[in-house]
Amino acid sequence: MHFVARPGSDTVLALDRPSGAGGADAAAVTSLGLDVIFPVLHGPHGEDGTVQGLFELANVPYVGAGVLASAVGMDKAVMKLVFAARGLPVPEHAVVRRRDWLARPAAVVDDLAARFAFPVFVKPANLGSSVGISKARDRAELEAGLALAAEFDRKIVVEAAVPAAREIECAVLGNDAPEVSVPGEVIPGREFYDYEAKYLDAGSRTVIPAPLSPEVTREIQRLSLEAFAAVDAAGMARVDFLVEAETLRVFVSEINTIPGFTTISMYPKLWEASGLSYPALLDRLIALALERHAEKQALRTSLV
Repeated sequence: MHFVARPGSDTVLALDRPSGAGGADAAAVTSLGLDVIFPVLHGPHGEDGTVQGLFELANVPYVGAGVLASAVGMDKAVMKLVFAARGLPVPEHAVVRRRDWLARPAAVVDDLAARFAFPVFVKPANLGSSVGISKARDRAELEAGLALAAEFDRKIVVEAAVPAAREIECAVLGNDAPEVSVPGEVIPGREFYDYEAKYLDAGSRTVIPAPLSPEVTREIQRLSLEAFAAVDAAGMARVDFLVEAETLRVFVSEINTIPGFTTISMYPKLWEASGLSYPALLDRLIALALERHAEKQALRTSLV
């Protein structure tokens, strides 16, 4: 099978995989002269495992997590299940199916209001960049938040708000022996770090390294590596945390398997503050992608 680009006659992806390990006729990107693919796509069909699956079918090296880690990292509901199963601290949460919300909205709000104290955050399970996320301080805002999130996904995550939460981020780099950066703190220019605060509000700022005690810093770095391993990530990831201001209790919020990657994005800034420049970071990620691909080529895919 071949996947051909039109117009023109260049073959973009050749999907004829051999049954043996590392055969000379292995499928590859052809005509484009590519050695490795560096995906910097966010949201659905970018960091959710779908384009990674295409790269796997084509048997081409690519930077970052594979299909499983990408899919789990995108789905906040599944991600929290995996983190909890590994013993990582996550905020109390519930998952609402869109069909249940549409069928019995009053009952869903009643159930959630009985389970959680306000405020809560309401999120589509499968979107990035904080799209569709809202903070609900009462029943009316909870209903509005559920309606908004239901426009974007078939699953909705309702999460207890961490009191006076500080937003901390930490970068992970590596495959089987990953390294962790210094943590950084995001100080949003709005009430919380929503889409507008991330991309439109000039009042948001970052502090790197984050002003944390050595003990909390070490805990965040440890949990970053644990979260990375929990989803079987590779190459790179940014792990986001919520730290309760008074008690300093740390909660794992989420893992981003394709973090922002401009020179002013948090992931490269965290590594720069940790002593790894932007060009050197790119070189490391490409080397890690090639290393992981070579390891996979050494595996058998058939008994024949």
